Amino acid sequence: MKTQTRVGIGYDIHRLARNRPLIIGGVEIPFERGLAGHSDADVLSHALCDALLGAVCLGDIGRHFPDDDPQFEGISSLKMLAWVADLIQSLGYVIGNIDSVILAERPKMSAHIPAMQQKLAATLKISSGQIAIKAKTNEGLDAVGRGEAIAAHAVAIILPASPDDGPEPRAKDAGL
Repeated sequence: MKTQTRVGIGYDIHRLARNRPLIIGGVEIPFERGLAGHSDADVLSHALCDALLGAVCLGDIGRHFPDDDPQFEGISSLKMLAWVADLIQSLGYVIGNIDSVILAERPKMSAHIPAMQQKLAATLKISSGQIAIKAKTNEGLDAVGRGEAIAAHAVAIILPASPDDGPEPRAKDAGL
């Protein structure tokens, strides 16, 4: 029986590009540029995927959603995050909490954080009180600071599911 708390960290960065919507935390943010990538390039959702996958030692987002696979071209990162959340649950875990930081010089993120929390909580099937999102600038340093990219960091804590947390895990032989 699993008795341990598990922790994972995640990070993602994407270049800003013209003619792309800016989607962060599942929320479209008005801005003259968006993030370049194979999917919708949502850096926060990608960092969350990596943190959750790391907590169960199952690699990173690229392993599960390769950027050379046409089926993932343009996919909503919330769909990827929902799949990862279902995987976590199938392995007998629940999400304890998530802490994250968005790094961007522009646009300002603070007004969009409550919507991101709601969107991510609904996707992960947890309360918005279990998700902390902070936004910082890089004070003009590096690609983020020069306004060339946006990045995100995330830490996720997962806990063994109790009998009240849902169905019996499907992946009992996963070794976790």
